[in-house]
Amino acid sequence: MASPAKKARTKSPTPAPETSAAARESTPAPALILPTAASRESTPAPATPAVARARESTPVPATPAAARESTPVPATPATAKERTPAPATPAVARGRTPAPATPTAETNAPLPGSHWAEQGLPEEEEDDADSTLGSDVESSTASIGSSILRYRTMNGRTYHSDSITDSEYWGPNDEKQNELLDIFHHAMTILLDGRLYDAPLPKKMENAIDLGTGTGLWAIDFADAFPNCNVIGTDISPIQPSWVPPNIRFEIDDYNKEWTYKPDFFDFIHVRWLSGTVKDWLAFYKDAYRCCKPGGYIEHMDTHGTIHSDDGSIDEKVHALGQWGPIWHEAGKRIGQVLIPAAMMESAMKEAGFVNIVVKDYKVPISPWSEDKKMNDVGLYFYAVMNQDLDGVLQFMFGKVMGWTTEEIGIYIRHLKKEMKDMSIHGYFVFRKVYGQKPVDA
Repeated sequence: MASPAKKARTKSPTPAPETSAAARESTPAPALILPTAASRESTPAPATPAVARARESTPVPATPAAARESTPVPATPATAKERTPAPATPAVARGRTPAPATPTAETNAPLPGSHWAEQGLPEEEEDDADSTLGSDVESSTASIGSSILRYRTMNGRTYHSDSITDSEYWGPNDEKQNELLDIFHHAMTILLDGRLYDAPLPKKMENAIDLGTGTGLWAIDFADAFPNCNVIGTDISPIQPSWVPPNIRFEIDDYNKEWTYKPDFFDFIHVRWLSGTVKDWLAFYKDAYRCCKPGGYIEHMDTHGTIHSDDGSIDEKVHALGQWGPIWHEAGKRIGQVLIPAAMMESAMKEAGFVNIVVKDYKVPISPWSEDKKMNDVGLYFYAVMNQDLDGVLQFMFGKVMGWTTEEIGIYIRHLKKEMKDMSIHGYFVFRKVYGQKPVDA
């Protein structure tokens, strides 16, 4: 894929963090602050139009800021359906489209780790390049990683490992994992044709927040697209860049704790891929409802967790890929929380009070097996996501929660990687996007 050109822009470094509300109202927002109740109760200073900055592009389609501010175009691979009757609102009218049957959460008990130890390491193909994905995808994903690494290095990005949460998070927090988050952002950029959101947002907004912002790429792109909107990105670790648009700030915060933002404050609340990080989803949505402005929107995109195939090329009792979803669902049961939220996002959002709820499902190939050019590209990027840090991703849930040994996890990972390289296996995740509006008269 050819890298899209972006305007050359220059950006000033973020000033040192301020602690007082007065200081924040008189100076540009710092790139990273520890939030306090007092600081959040005070309205952020009017945003200065974003200063242009130079950025080396990665090989994904880019959408101009003007296009991002306008009403989003319909998603090509998605199936959209309106779930809740919509009263007269600023929402764009959307046609009712028949939707495919939504995959349900797995209920069968997963195979134990000892099963994979008994299977032993998978046999290596003699001619890997002919029968499987082989060296071609390895070189392609290596190129993806290096290009994204250059992109971040060019913008002075650094990474840390601090955390303020009092709960355990299943994912590691190091450079390898952060690169995974960057690659995921680009995979979603391709999947959504460069759109940052689907909710019918107004062109003029005052405040927006990205919860669980990770490395902050989505929040930075959104701040560029809406230079007069104050954008906040929150995470439990300060892994975001310091050179950012002047209308964005990053805060170290845990959304499982009490939200101290003012009621009726945000025009837009963005949530993406928070699987396994929220203790109580209904409480989470209720906090979002309270802090959302009347007429404002929340948008959440997350996965069903199970890897599907339409042609029966994945057998749950045979393939490691078929066991992925059941293992994660079982781990969630053992720790008493919903790790994979897609199936309940719509109902919980409605129970919290949101209306005009719209649901869209997207197929995300786990490797570049699709004959469709765009979906093949999505599959290549998601293959890179899946292979970036399997050891780090699985150690907590599979080891500590499920009780697997290090050897069992290692053998399971070898089977996963072998199956993902096999282009006769047509696996995909379903990512669900749900957005809703707080009633205008709330």
